[in-house]
Amino acid sequence: MTALWLTRIQPDLRHRDARRDLSSAVTLHHRIMTLFPDGLGTQARRQAGALFRAEDTGPNPVVLLQSRLRPDLDKLPPGYANAATKDLAPMLDALRPGLSIRYRITASAVRKPGHTTRATTGAPAVIPLTGADADHWWQRQAEENSGLHLSSAHSTPLDTARGQRAHDKRLITHARTRFDGTAHIKDADLLRQRILDGIGRGKAYGCGLLTLAPARQAP
Repeated sequence: MTALWLTRIQPDLRHRDARRDLSSAVTLHHRIMTLFPDGLGTQARRQAGALFRAEDTGPNPVVLLQSRLRPDLDKLPPGYANAATKDLAPMLDALRPGLSIRYRITASAVRKPGHTTRATTGAPAVIPLTGADADHWWQRQAEENSGLHLSSAHSTPLDTARGQRAHDKRLITHARTRFDGTAHIKDADLLRQRILDGIGRGKAYGCGLLTLAPARQAP
């Protein structure tokens, strides 16, 4: 059974550090990585299997953190948040073809222009997708690369994830769209891998976490 944990962090907006972290995808990434052991190497996020998503659909923001290593919540500053962790391994083990599920993912839907287009037009390395183009991107990701057959899909444009990296002052930006809906599983093994690895770009900065629930429940 693959180890996998889901941690629900509800930051207290009265806490200065919580407000600061929520304002920047980069600082929130750094906060999350403090919950894991030192010495994971240059690919620490991948070693921890850390993916997160900031949920702002209710009156109080919530950060969902999925990881292969169990986070040490005692490393959060005193008064920073209420947080709890649950074991997701039984959910992974229960996935099977034909199972109906609800899903949610906040993803960075992009298109890569060809080398010729970039050379002749100066197009950026990736082009953010919106509207119907983003919907088509998610359908391809879900059905061709993630072992799902979509029954429904609803997309919601979100604010761009932004932040500045401290070591090189590089500005990080990832356009975000939230996709919600229902599906049934075609390939359980492929779906498990995509849950573990995340989907699309910006995985270090709040994109790519796919969460599932039985069709009768909210994801």
